[in-house]
Amino acid sequence: MKGALAFAAVSEAATGLALLIAPSLVSQLLLGEPLSGVATPVARVAGIALIALGIACWPGWPPLPGMLIYSGAITLFLAYVGFADRLGGVLLWPAVALHLVLTTLLMRGGLQSRHRR
Repeated sequence: MKGALAFAAVSEAATGLALLIAPSLVSQLLLGEPLSGVATPVARVAGIALIALGIACWPGWPPLPGMLIYSGAITLFLAYVGFADRLGGVLLWPAVALHLVLTTLLMRGGLQSRHRR
């Protein structure tokens, strides 16, 4: 079972990395159509989520590193999309703020659990 879980974790993380780096190419290869417009940043969010899922599902690891990486990376990516790409709906900045708070709480929780050991 550990081998299957490790294979799944690596596969999902690799797919996520591919979506993060070349979302339109991955879409073309998987679905036969390239991405356009807002689909590209949405695919990159999916890529970040798949990388975090791969990390969270690694055999023997606690889920905290995966959630911390997801929340921190989404915070940075959404802020980048808002500033650099000048995209943003009414919920963009509240989502950035929420993920920043979640990242902070996850970091604090991780540090506190480390000090208790």
